[in-house]
Order: sequence, then C-alpha cells, then structure tokens
Amino acid sequence: MRINRFGKFAWFVLGYNLLVILWGAYVRATGSGAGCGSHWPLCNGEVIPYQPQIETIIEFTHRLMSGLALILVVVLFIWGFRAYSKGHPVRLGVSFSLFFIITEALVGAGLVLLELVANDASVGRAISIVIHLLNTFLLLAALTITAYWASGGRAVRFHRGLDLWLIGIGLVATMVVGASGALAALGDTLFPVQSLAEGIRQDFSPTAHFLVRLRILHPTISILVGIYLILATGVINLRTKDAALHRVARVLTILVTVQLGAGFLNVLLLAPVWMQIVHLLLADLVWIALVLLAAINFAVQDEPVSNRNSTTVLQGSQSLSV
Repeated sequence: MRINRFGKFAWFVLGYNLLVILWGAYVRATGSGAGCGSHWPLCNGEVIPYQPQIETIIEFTHRLMSGLALILVVVLFIWGFRAYSKGHPVRLGVSFSLFFIITEALVGAGLVLLELVANDASVGRAISIVIHLLNTFLLLAALTITAYWASGGRAVRFHRGLDLWLIGIGLVATMVVGASGALAALGDTLFPVQSLAEGIRQDFSPTAHFLVRLRILHPTISILVGIYLILATGVINLRTKDAALHRVARVLTILVTVQLGAGFLNVLLLAPVWMQIVHLLLADLVWIALVLLAAINFAVQDEPVSNRNSTTVLQGSQSLSV
C-alpha cells in the first residue's frame, strides 16, 4: 500500500509526539519539572532563560518540543481538512488530535502554575499525573487512527459481539495499567530506595507515603492485564483471516511480552531513569498497537477509504460521526 504525503506526515507527527512524551518522562524522573519555576509560558519570567541551570535546560527543552508538537498537529489539522472532503474519517482524526494536544498543553501548564512538579508529593499531583497520562493515551490514539486512515485504512464501525468486549476491556485495562504505572514512577522518583529489600519493606509499611504503598499495585495489575491482552489478542486473531490484523496481533503480543520483562527488570534495577524511559516507550507502543488492532478489526469491509471527494465513510447508529 502506497502512503501519500499526508499519511507520511501523520506518522511523523505521531513519532515526534512519542519523543516529546519520553522527554516529559525524563523531566519528571530527573526532578526538573520546576526548572522554569512556576512561570508559564515564560521560563523563570523570561522568554529565553539567561544562564540556566541544568534543570532549567531540561524543562525549557521540553517546552520547546511541546510547542513544536502543537504546531505540527495544527498543520496536520489544517492539511487534513484541505486534503480530505467532508465526511472523510481523517477529518475526525485530526479534530480529535487537535483537541487532545490542546488539553495536553493545558494540563502541562496547570502542573507548572499549580506547582505540582519537582518534589511535590500531594494527592493533587497524583491525580494530575493520572489525568496527564490518560490524556496522553487519548492523544496517541487520535494520532494513530489519523495516520491509519490517511494510509488507506478503512473507516470504523463498531458492532456488538465478542470482539467488542475483548478489545473494549483491553483498552480500558491498558489505560488503568498506564495510570498505575504513572503513580508508580512518581513514587520511584520521589521516594528512591537503595535496595530491593528496602523497597519491598516500604511497599508494605503502614506508615509509608500513599504513593509508596500504591507502588505495589502496578506490577500486579500489569501482569494480569498483560496475560489478558495476550489471550484476548489470540482469540481475536483466530476469529479473522485478515493478514493485516494478524501482523498487528503478532506485534502486540511480542510488545506485551517484552513489556512484562522490562517491568520486572525495572523493579530489579530499582527504576533507573533510563529504564523508566524504556518502560514508558514500550507502554506507549503497546497502546498504539492495541488501537491499530481495534481499528483494523472494526474496519468497514465493503468501502475503502479514498482521498478527495470520498463518499460517506461512517454510517449507522453505532458509527463514529464527524
């Protein structure tokens, strides 16, 4: 399948946003979230920080990368509406992409302005971290489905049945894993330990901070959800003859397996920064693969997506609509 220029750009935007997300995790893991103080969009009251510290450089770089990500999505939105006619699913994809990149920026700004960064260990920060993670997942989903549709993927029409339950539960469960992982990573950053034994004692201590006590939930949930995803993907794979779905199912199964191993290694190594970044990257890739699996599985089979002057692509009471 030949991908047009817009499709290539859509995949590029998705890849770039992955880099921004990983750098954001580096900001959190290094405690550099307050590198620009409580100022936004300025950095320590300046457009360009003068004689910045290393924390300021890390945070300011993230802001520059985020700003470029917003510009790229705006370009994606304008180009999508110019290149595709009314009713085409790409228009829906770019609209959601623009919405979630804006909410992503607002959540990031709120973290800075409310000073829910650096060494803050409040309930408010924990809640904001979860919201940030969920919005990030939704942004990645919107960008993924946009790139898929722009690459010739068919429109989506959800239908009742076993596949809807299997994939629906998988998507929700993966978001729960991501949220628990965000809390666990925050706990690892704010309350580092010197040995695995010390970490286990902290996890089960009734006097430990709530972020530390919540930390034990993530590996448990991850293992259960990982097993579910592998089994559910296997069932879906057996129920179709679609070669594209088979490929994505195989990739998803491999990614989940590798992610479980990476999670174990992350705990064993006491969550070093580099391992946290790898762990997050794998989590994002699992999510993207799961979104693609859903898109291919629920694709309309009798009406391919085309470029300009396309006919209706989202029909029925259970279809997505622009």
